[in-house]
Amino acid sequence: MWSGSYSLVVSDLTGADIFNVWSDVDHWPDWQDDVLYTQLHGAFQAGTFFTFQPKSGPKLRLELVNVEKNRSFTDLTRFPLARMYGIHEFLNHKDGIELRTTMQISGPLAFLWRRLVTQNIVKDLPKQTTRLVEQARKVKLRQLA
Repeated sequence: MWSGSYSLVVSDLTGADIFNVWSDVDHWPDWQDDVLYTQLHGAFQAGTFFTFQPKSGPKLRLELVNVEKNRSFTDLTRFPLARMYGIHEFLNHKDGIELRTTMQISGPLAFLWRRLVTQNIVKDLPKQTTRLVEQARKVKLRQLA
């Protein structure tokens, strides 16, 4: 198995603020500039699937395999002879919350899918995390208005 992670600590948001953006799957393209299309097929809970299409690739069907409201979620992408997990979580610290995303890939062809997909995702995690934080701040401001 191969994995790569990125984390960022923020002091002005809560887990609920982040989770509101995470669980609004249909609007991920609003803040992820490398995503063309997303659609959640049911509630944001374990066992639910969603369609995900990056701008540079085909539509994919991902499964939510673990969801802890206001805390974390894990999605699973099945590739031929490999599985890729996106683990999205936050940890409480005295000075804020740490947003952490870990990408893991395993299976007989993991080496291939790591090179084709997973390494690029990990490389873009700093930008994606910054955009997540920006979107959560915008949503929070709209809710306060």
